[in-house]
Amino acid sequence: MKHKRGFFITFEGAEGSGKSTQIKRAADDLRRRGLKVLVLREPGGTRIGESLRTVILNRHFREMNPKTELLLYLAARAQLIHERILPALREGTVVICDRFEDSTLAYQGYGRGLPVRDILEISRKWVRGARVPDLTILLDIAPADGMKRGGRSDRMELEAMAFHERVRRGFLRLAKKNPKRYRVIDSRRDIETVARAVREVLEHAVR
Repeated sequence: MKHKRGFFITFEGAEGSGKSTQIKRAADDLRRRGLKVLVLREPGGTRIGESLRTVILNRHFREMNPKTELLLYLAARAQLIHERILPALREGTVVICDRFEDSTLAYQGYGRGLPVRDILEISRKWVRGARVPDLTILLDIAPADGMKRGGRSDRMELEAMAFHERVRRGFLRLAKKNPKRYRVIDSRRDIETVARAVREVLEHAVR
């Protein structure tokens, strides 16, 4: 069964917040309800996006300029939106994306210090247009706790802890600014407890 108009869900969170695990469980829950579900990730989700991902997260490219990083993320997202997200939503599919624009605002805006207003303007004009998620689930965890779970292997994970603290504060600020779209879930708890909290949110949001 298709959702009548398509429904766009994004999962956000710092490194080690458990997004991959919870996205898989959420997708399984929605499919059991008879919904058609498409799971994507950023950067990636398309042939071009996956190629850009290898550049963006390459741990050997530590000299990458923040503006270069921003534009690579936006390029991957533009391809993903037009190739995968918009067509799926038009077909009535529930689209779940592991990261979206809010990650760019948190990481490149609040984390790197690039102007958030400029990022939003470029994104609206050149990348996503007026399309924003219907629901954003923020899995919140302190960076020090998250790093213990996931390790530090790619270029973003290898950033200083102060950077990741700024990113977390950025996510929480975004959630406060967008209370109708955001649901914040404490992901320090065990997997099953977090999964129940996510399921409850989805039961009310996706009908």
